[in-house]
Amino acid sequence: MSDELRKGDHVTWKSHGGEAVGEVVEKITSDTQAGGRTVRASGNDPQYLVRSEKSGGEAVHKPTALKKD
Repeated sequence: MSDELRKGDHVTWKSHGGEAVGEVVEKITSDTQAGGRTVRASGNDPQYLVRSEKSGGEAVHKPTALKKD
């Protein structure tokens, strides 16, 4: 995805049950623990913590996996 995502942006992504809908919680730019796993990220290779509207669960995705609505 070429557009920069920001906290609060509404996004969709593919999940096990089809397509999930939610919002960006934060941009991750360094190695950390998030979404129940170790996330490898940097300023040049960020990942995004997102929260599902349906389940309230959180997950981490690369920008290419997210589609801004």
